[in-house]
Amino acid sequence: MSTAPDKVEDPYFLIRRSHLPEVIQKTADVTELLHRDPSLSVLEAVHRIGLSRSAYYKYKDVVKPFSSAVSGQIVTVALHLSHERGVLSEVLNALAARQANILTINQSLPLQGMATVIVSIDTRDMRGTVDECLESLLTVSGVYQAIVVGQGH
Repeated sequence: MSTAPDKVEDPYFLIRRSHLPEVIQKTADVTELLHRDPSLSVLEAVHRIGLSRSAYYKYKDVVKPFSSAVSGQIVTVALHLSHERGVLSEVLNALAARQANILTINQSLPLQGMATVIVSIDTRDMRGTVDECLESLLTVSGVYQAIVVGQGH
């Protein structure tokens, strides 16, 4: 009786964009366009890039930029918030709007009208970059500072 080897996950390869087939390059372009402009439909995005919808759907889940594969998927953010009703709730809503998965929340006792909140988020499915997320948090009334204090896998 032969034993099959343990199933090994598909390996990853690092290859320059210029060496990829055009369909793979355009798939990455469509994905980037959809992340930058979530109001676009897939049909609109593939038309802008010049790719068929079927080709996009064939490759979309297996083509990722190197930066997204190696960047930390768990990000810890320190926030300085005014001690006002609803500020933390608005922060959590802003994170949810970007589809960031909140893992932990720690809040200090408010001192002199300010509280420090440490939030750890899973960025795997988050829309946009971490920097864009921080920028959106800073637009919330009562948020005075938002900085990344740690990244990990």
